Amino acid sequence: MRIVPALRPLHWSKNLLVFIPLVLAHRAADAAALLPTLIVFAAFCAVASGTYLINDCRDAEFDRAHPKKKTRLIASGALGLQTALIAGIVLVLAGIAASWLASHRAAPFVAGYVLLSLLYSFALKRYPLVDVIVLSAFYAIRVMAGGAAGDVEVSDWLMAFCTFLFICLALLKRYADLRHLAKSGESAGGRGYVADDADLLRSIGVACGMIAVLVFALYLDSERVRRLYASPRLMWLIAPLLLYWISHMWLLAHRGTVEDDPIIVAAKDIPSYVVALLVAAIALAAA
Repeated sequence: MRIVPALRPLHWSKNLLVFIPLVLAHRAADAAALLPTLIVFAAFCAVASGTYLINDCRDAEFDRAHPKKKTRLIASGALGLQTALIAGIVLVLAGIAASWLASHRAAPFVAGYVLLSLLYSFALKRYPLVDVIVLSAFYAIRVMAGGAAGDVEVSDWLMAFCTFLFICLALLKRYADLRHLAKSGESAGGRGYVADDADLLRSIGVACGMIAVLVFALYLDSERVRRLYASPRLMWLIAPLLLYWISHMWLLAHRGTVEDDPIIVAAKDIPSYVVALLVAAIALAAA
């Protein structure tokens, strides 16, 4: 169907974040917690695609002047504005309704994601650094919604780690955008950045990534880890893997090879898969 690419199905991989609380609590096999989380995952896929359509309708003029975004269905005229807008509204309403049926506790997070996404599209993305905080909040909301759906507590440790890691990734995305715009000679239409901001964003982003690793290292000495893992010291092996992966992603951005959301880039990146498999293997060995 013509509309499918405009839904950005590759971006649904970001919604896998809703399963993190279940996995970290060792309850991924708990059917009573897994079923509502699966529905909330589907709800996020619907509302995310819906808000993408609405955002693309709003940004059609700016996208036509962008070296890559001008090929999007709405910007190119291949998909009508009215059709895209109606589809976006239907998907948003369906996603919120599904999340409410799955979990009354998770539904406010899904609705909050939609509200924040619309605020971002129509206003907040024009403000430098505010847009980065909002982008990182999109990731964090998914994690909190997953905890609410599965009735799993999202610890302060997890939220601190997510805060710094997601700000790091949001800054990486914006840094990569500015690098590409600088090479093409285009301006950041509709944004509050200039090309010279790239170095500052890189400095803040790398620092946030390193703080995220530090938070993880401090977490390993907590009572929660000793309660969940039989061999908690093995978990220390994950820290250098996280350090490598964050540095690897920033190296890709520095070389100009990051052209999409960092999570989407990671989903196509072999070293990222290797790191993920090693982290999973270490966690299983430590359990």
